Amino acid sequence: MLDDTLLADLVADLPSAVRLQRLVRTLREEFRCGAVCLLRLQDGVLAPVAVDGLVREALGRRFEVARHPRLATILTTRRTTVFPPDSTLPDPYDGLVEQHPGEPLHVHDCMGISLHVEGEAWGVLTLDALVAGTFDDAARGALERYALLIEAAVRVTRLEQDLRALRMAHHGEVAHIEPGDGGEILGHSAVLQRLLRELDVVAESDLPVLLSGETGVGKELFARRLHLRSPRRHTPLVQVNCAALPESLAESELFGHVKGAFSGATSDRAGRFEAADGGTLFLDEVGELSPSIQAKLLRALQNGEVQRLGEDTPRRVDVRIIAATNRHLADGVRDGHFRADLYHRLSVYPVVIPPLRERGSDVLVLAGHFLEINRARLGVRSLRLSPQAEAALSAYHWPGNVRELEHVISRAAIKALGQGARRDDIVTLVPEGLDLPITVGEAVPGTAVAAAPPSGTAMRPLREQVDQAQRHAIRAALAASGGRWAEAARRLAIDPSNLHKLARRLGIKQLPESKGG
Repeated sequence: MLDDTLLADLVADLPSAVRLQRLVRTLREEFRCGAVCLLRLQDGVLAPVAVDGLVREALGRRFEVARHPRLATILTTRRTTVFPPDSTLPDPYDGLVEQHPGEPLHVHDCMGISLHVEGEAWGVLTLDALVAGTFDDAARGALERYALLIEAAVRVTRLEQDLRALRMAHHGEVAHIEPGDGGEILGHSAVLQRLLRELDVVAESDLPVLLSGETGVGKELFARRLHLRSPRRHTPLVQVNCAALPESLAESELFGHVKGAFSGATSDRAGRFEAADGGTLFLDEVGELSPSIQAKLLRALQNGEVQRLGEDTPRRVDVRIIAATNRHLADGVRDGHFRADLYHRLSVYPVVIPPLRERGSDVLVLAGHFLEINRARLGVRSLRLSPQAEAALSAYHWPGNVRELEHVISRAAIKALGQGARRDDIVTLVPEGLDLPITVGEAVPGTAVAAAPPSGTAMRPLREQVDQAQRHAIRAALAASGGRWAEAARRLAIDPSNLHKLARRLGIKQLPESKGG
């Protein structure tokens, strides 16, 4: 009996994620349907927290209730809502049911029910089937009966999270922030979850944090999370893009100026430090600051004081510093490009953001997020990935990380429409449309690719094959560039610092005379 199974899970000592996943799997088996999804409501957006029967990237989707009339209808009543096969309302899961993965099948039967916890709407549970008539009157009544047990499971999960938050507070940590509050970082990989737990601990302190990572990993989002989970969460978070600061204006931007301090200073102006007083100052790309500004920044950090240009009296400021860089600042210190004392001030707690290629299936979760954004932006009924496109995304090395993935999905969606795809149908993105520089089975221009092994011969792991292709590409680019690394980076369309890191990982020797070139 389903009731017995759900009750047993309620009293079992299970992690919250496991309990909810078992819940949707049990419901899918009981109703013999194609997919079940449990979605949490937050600020008008429904976010999947547990799915069974949907493609992996569905976990990254975020459904704005105002844009999805079926989900909005489910939320308006406590009774089971059923949509007939001929309903004209678009189904948010069309093309996302994992059965028959090669075919973009439409959902034919759909029902759902709103869930309430402590008298407030918590979210919805949806069930979808590819066969019309799956959800009869008996199924509708059964879902209403089970709703109380489903809400109890959600309530137990919330209580467990509250207890965990209390334990974290007792140990100097901070509470969990729900999706949709601006602190959400998508992904379920072990390396990302370890990093988020680490950030949650350090967020409660006032220690300066140095976020380092390749271009496009989302350092700004991690900085925002640190601020939102800190005691300063209700105070300003002020961001400064150090790479965009002209040296002539950097001091004024950071520390402010008084009227007449320089030509064009027609009034007093507070700098970013004063704007962040009591809150957090995020110094993005801090490695780009000039030596003279580095010295002034060091004094501000040491003394907790700033002095406006043209003013004699310093001003006290209370600011928590989070800095970010895609450079290896320790190398900059060694080479004399970055002050050692400032480096040690900023890197009291260094955090390395992992590149996307080290986050496993997170690439598909993030792809789902960008697919839903583009589906809404372009007015497409459904936007999905073919299984081959999923494999291509998973195999690619992502030198531009999350930012590159976002651009790849956006370009592919626009290209599909430009090639004749209809907005009122299920639009499926294929590997060719992704336009990745390197895809499985394709050669990098100017390089050699190993031939397929004879039948019966074990293939080398995909990671080894990708590494070999990258070694060929880097060596070919260096040969064509006369050993100049900067030129090779331009040929490969990759940031020079990322190229050096990749070369070190691949064991490619970097000669001192050519490393800076």
